[in-house]
Order: sequence, then structure tokens, then C-alpha cells
Amino acid sequence: MKKKIFTLIITVALTTMSTTTFAAEIPRESTPLNATEEQTQIVENLIGDILDDVQTGNLGYTLAAGYANTKIRNAVITGETNGYGYGILSPIAQNAIRVMCDRQLRPDAYTQAEQQLKVSLADIITEVENGMDMDTAIKAAYEKIYQSVNISFNYDEQFSLDTCYRDIPAVGMEMFTVARKLLNSAKIK
Repeated sequence: MKKKIFTLIITVALTTMSTTTFAAEIPRESTPLNATEEQTQIVENLIGDILDDVQTGNLGYTLAAGYANTKIRNAVITGETNGYGYGILSPIAQNAIRVMCDRQLRPDAYTQAEQQLKVSLADIITEVENGMDMDTAIKAAYEKIYQSVNISFNYDEQFSLDTCYRDIPAVGMEMFTVARKLLNSAKIK
């Protein structure tokens, strides 16, 4: 009897370790700009298994988002989120799932965006490596991305207008995601 209980405990422990150890990480470039690393870690711990299924193609956006929202809601209700609420934690999960699904569906778009942005954002990337503030760098990168579609685009002018009056060029989300990835990598260097 003791041998069976010991075997069961070891099996459960190994299963738990393997699912926790290999859980997919939230791409930091997908997090909302106001999300902290602590909040991102909390969400990552809650939905790592879901992200694994998204990354391997076993779950699409809708199911993954639903499962993630349920896990986050339950964790908030039971007080497992260090005081953070559903309103900040859910968008972190939703963005991560959306980016992971999009990367899986359009890998060529992300590869092309990275090649293009390494060149067009080279000066901003260098400035981040030299200590430029990330908020300033992201704003400058986004403005350059918009200007690649409409050269006369003025970030400050357009975002100072009421939403209904803004004239913002259409740009694929992969451009912004890759730009943040490149800037995050530059910050680490």
C-alpha cells in the first residue's frame, strides 16, 4: 500500500514539474504597454499550458481565449493574483494568444517584418542600446512604421485628435509586434 502511494506521489510530482517546466512563455512584445513584469508572470503561470496548446496548433484563438479568461477569472476570485484584477490580467493573456496564433498562421509576414524593421529602425535600436527610454523608443518606432505607409503622418498630431477624427494608416499588427521585439532585445543588450 505504501509503495502505491509513494509511486502516485512521485508520478504526480513529475507530471506537475514537466507541465510547469515546459510551459510556453508570453512573448513580452505582446503585452499591453502598461503591463508590469509581475503581472505578466502571474498570467504566464496561470495559462502556460494553454499557450503550449496554442503554440503547437492544438488550440485556436477563440477556445484558448475562453479557457484563459476562465482560469484568470477563477484565480482572481480565489485571490491567487497578488491583488491584480481581471481587467489587467485578461488583456495580457488575450494579446499573447493573438500574437502566438498570428505568428503561427503568418510566419512569413513576421520574417519579412523583422528584415524590414531591422533596417528602418536601426537608429532607434541603437539609441535603445545606448539607454533611450523604452516609451520614447516605442513611440518613435510606431511613428516610423506609420510613416512607411504615409510619409506625412504625425504621431503627436493624430493621437491628440478625438478618435473619430484620426487618420491613421492601416498597418499589419506584425509590424508593431516585431518592432517591440527588436526594441526589447536592444534593451537587454
